[in-house]
Amino acid sequence: MRCPHCGAPDTQVKDSRPTEDDAAIRRRRVCGVCGQRFTTFERVQLRELVVAKRSGRRVPFDRDKLHRSLAVALRKRPVDPERIEQMVSAIVRQLEASGETEVTTETIGRFVMEGLKTVDDVAYVRFASVYKNFREAKDFETLLDELAGDEAASAAASGETR
Repeated sequence: MRCPHCGAPDTQVKDSRPTEDDAAIRRRRVCGVCGQRFTTFERVQLRELVVAKRSGRRVPFDRDKLHRSLAVALRKRPVDPERIEQMVSAIVRQLEASGETEVTTETIGRFVMEGLKTVDDVAYVRFASVYKNFREAKDFETLLDELAGDEAASAAASGETR
C-alpha cells in the first residue's frame, strides 16, 4: 500500500480490525519514509465480476460506481450514509452468491430497485426513472400506482389500517 502523503511503497500495518458490518478490514498504517499515519479499508473479493452492458460491452464490476448510483438516488433524503454502505455490501454479496462471474446491468438494477424500495420511496422512483428509461409522465404514474398497490398489499397483510 502506497503512502497517500509521499507515495512511498514502504508502509507498515500498526493495527487491524474488522469494520462494524464485517464487510471490510480497517487498517491503521504508518509510512516508513515520511512517518505519516493513514487508514485503509480492505475488502475480500471472492471473484472478479464482469458486468454485461446492454450495448454488449463487458466491463469490470465497480463497487464505487454502485455506491455513487445509490448516493445520487438518495441525495437530500433522510437516509444515513452507513445505510447506503450496507445496501452496497448486500447487493455485492447477492451478486457474488449467484456464483456467476458475469452479471447483467438488468440484474444489478433489479437488486438496487429492491433495496431502494425498502429504504426510500422517493429514491426508488428517482432510480427507476433512469433505470427504466422513463420518457413521459405516464411512466411515473404507472410506477407510483405499482408502489401504492404494494404498500396497500403490505399493510393488509400486516393487519394495518389507514
